[in-house]
Amino acid sequence: MELSGDDLAGVVDSFGALTRGELRDALAELAFKQGEDADSGTFEDLIDEAIDGYQLISLDTTESGRDPLLVVGPSAFPTRPEGTQDLRHILDIGEREIDRERAGEAAMERLREEAALAIEMGNTAEIERLIDVSYDIEAWAPVTLDEIRSHLDESR
Repeated sequence: MELSGDDLAGVVDSFGALTRGELRDALAELAFKQGEDADSGTFEDLIDEAIDGYQLISLDTTESGRDPLLVVGPSAFPTRPEGTQDLRHILDIGEREIDRERAGEAAMERLREEAALAIEMGNTAEIERLIDVSYDIEAWAPVTLDEIRSHLDESR
């Protein structure tokens, strides 16, 4: 089953947020519904790619004793693969509300860390990508990234 980061974002969007394990289970269920045999572990690389591409953002929930939640990220254009509409009922997971401010802070912190690494490594392609992502994040959440973007811009 071929899925894009936007497809994964669409699955997550239908719930509001999912843990990594829940997303793996949802993707395995979609594969099953499409007549493909895939266990939930086969989707790790897809999930990692969606996170790397800012199509999914991970929110730390360890203080509440739960696994981190994945939410639709600022670079996503969520598309819902066929069969997604039944997943909430099949997996018995209710809709979750997302604190957009908290999600924005998580994306901003991640961008800050990745920007520092890209600048340190002199990776101009990554610097350019992160500048683009910074605009996506600002449009997506109530954060201001002028300072980070300025550091990235000066390092080009």
